[in-house]
Amino acid sequence: MKKEHTEVFIDDIIRMAWADDVSFDKIKKERGVAESEVIKMMRKNLKASSFKLWRKRVSGRSSKHEKRAKLMCVELE
Repeated sequence: MKKEHTEVFIDDIIRMAWADDVSFDKIKKERGVAESEVIKMMRKNLKASSFKLWRKRVSGRSSKHEKRAKLMCVELE
């Protein structure tokens, strides 16, 4: 059975996903929504052009993935 989310919950997920300093791991911990579900929510609730812009911004960005961000810090030391 698919979980239905409130508009406020979805708005909060979108706000967190747009923020550069909020990782997908943090969204999962705080809201219980995995990265794949965040992507689905963004695709469904944003205009196509906004979704493409967001995907371009977060693709490969280490700050959106805590494990990658930690690896980058270790490499810089």
